[in-house]
Amino acid sequence: MDEIVLKIILFLAVLIPIAFCAWLIYILYSIPKKNGQKFTGIILSSIVGLFFIYIVFSMFFEDKLFSKKDARNLLEKQNIILNDDFEISENKSISGIGDYYHTFILKISEADKTKIMMEIGNNSNSIVDEKSIPEITELTDRHFGQKVIQNYETKDKYVRKTFQPNGKDNAPTYQVVTIKKSKDEIIFEDIDE
Repeated sequence: MDEIVLKIILFLAVLIPIAFCAWLIYILYSIPKKNGQKFTGIILSSIVGLFFIYIVFSMFFEDKLFSKKDARNLLEKQNIILNDDFEISENKSISGIGDYYHTFILKISEADKTKIMMEIGNNSNSIVDEKSIPEITELTDRHFGQKVIQNYETKDKYVRKTFQPNGKDNAPTYQVVTIKKSKDEIIFEDIDE
């Protein structure tokens, strides 16, 4: 029984937006046409149709459209600046109702890696066991607290975690930047739940 209800809900979740888009395109075509302005109706319905196609395209191909500029912008929000060229070696995102997870891995230069490790290392106390680090989400109120940044070094990596509440009814921003000591790469994780 539950499986049937779930399939019906999923079917309606897909059907209703498609029906709304088709209805809106039809209305934007038929009203000007009835007033003798068929060309205006074609233009309006085409613009709205292309807009809906763009939205669907960007949702399904979000990972393919991710660029170096996007990666730089996300890292700059963490006060991490890459001076040299880099390569996106992996990028993936997963979203569900109320949840979003995005991660990417960049191959960076040795100079950028060293600079970032020094920045994180200078802001951390010493080499620690990750189990001894308090959970960042518990250091402030989930919705109205202050932004919290944790920098620490373990035996094999440097980590910068950021947690920023975004108000009631909004998911907080939780981002983790990891640099492994053994590789010239940086791992960025964005977790919204």
